[in-house]
Amino acid sequence: MSRVGKMPVAIPAGVDVSIKEDQISVKGTGGTLNLALNSLVNVVNKDGKLSFEPANESREANAMSGTVRQLVNNMVVGVTKGFEKKLSLIGVGYKAQAQGAKLNLQVGYSHPVNKDMPQGITVATPTPTEVVIKGADRQRVGQVAAEIRAIRPPEPYKGKGIRYADEKIVIKETKKK
Repeated sequence: MSRVGKMPVAIPAGVDVSIKEDQISVKGTGGTLNLALNSLVNVVNKDGKLSFEPANESREANAMSGTVRQLVNNMVVGVTKGFEKKLSLIGVGYKAQAQGAKLNLQVGYSHPVNKDMPQGITVATPTPTEVVIKGADRQRVGQVAAEIRAIRPPEPYKGKGIRYADEKIVIKETKKK
């Protein structure tokens, strides 16, 4: 059995988990998240802990038990603590401004770029060159951060662009005569 799938997921106080035939729902202070369950995995709630067993002895069921366990764990962490991604804007004149559910970016184009945030995702700009994306759904937070980074990815010669806060860019050497 999958090593990740063997570990149970503890349900903290204030989190409500409901398991149906084809769906699992996690509700907490951060919101409500749903996941479609795979038929290869059996989910059991006992003593405030969720355990995930493969439905049969196949390799796919074994792999899916670990995958579903981690997805449900991310849902539980998301509705209790939430997830966040930080982006940095590097470049002269590059700045960001959050206006409600919109992010206004000025990143070297002739026009400002406006990005609408999906439902459940909040954006903040503590400084004009920092963007903080927060939400309960880990996948959506990461996807929004990747879409914002794709507006102006870091270039390899000066490092200008939008990058993750912990990302290191390897700077290329310029061509010599």
